[in-house]
Amino acid sequence: KQLKGHTSRVLRDEFRQLKSRLPSLWTNSYFVATVGTVQLDVIKKYIEEQKSR
Repeated sequence: KQLKGHTSRVLRDEFRQLKSRLPSLWTNSYFVATVGTVQLDVIKKYIEEQKSR
């Protein structure tokens, strides 16, 4: 969230036309990918750790 906020400010400062054309640059979204042969408990632990950030 902080990275998106920072990059939004930097891009809007550099490209002034973005301020009038787009109400926001980023949306609340998520990323999905495959994890190969990683154990399910390792994935669950990783997800839980991400929630606390």
